[in-house]
Amino acid sequence: MHRLTLFLLCILSVCAGQAEDADAMQIRRQIKSTSMMHKVTLSNDQWRKVLAPGQFQVLREAKTEARYKNQYWNNHEKGIYLCAACGNALFGWDTKFESRTGWPSFYAPLARDKVTVTTDTSHGMTRDEVKCARCGSHLGHVFNDGPPPTRLRYCLNSAALKFVNNMTGR
Repeated sequence: MHRLTLFLLCILSVCAGQAEDADAMQIRRQIKSTSMMHKVTLSNDQWRKVLAPGQFQVLREAKTEARYKNQYWNNHEKGIYLCAACGNALFGWDTKFESRTGWPSFYAPLARDKVTVTTDTSHGMTRDEVKCARCGSHLGHVFNDGPPPTRLRYCLNSAALKFVNNMTGR
């Protein structure tokens, strides 16, 4: 009897995993099929199904990843940085600069309508939070200590970004 119970639990676990995978695939299709001109609106439960735990913490809970221990802080390849949640093209390699902060930093987005900036009063300070204009995901913060021509520093989390190399398309 014990083996039968164990077997049934394994079967149920596999079926539940397949259902979750099917849900995630359907949500990803929904995001992909939404025009880049339209907002992506998902519940946190839906985002949880398509984002890795670290991505969810950064993108949906506005957490900050460790400096110098993230994927793109020292990336110098030519390409475009997309929102890791919805695929919105946000920043180009040609506006990325070495800020010595340990996070990828840019002096301008690809276009002003790609990001939104809101006031963040968390952690006992006031900062300007940068969000993806398409899905509202937290990307990082913007400061006024960047280089010319904008004097801005968009200090972003690598977990909020997906880099696509201009040469390889990956």
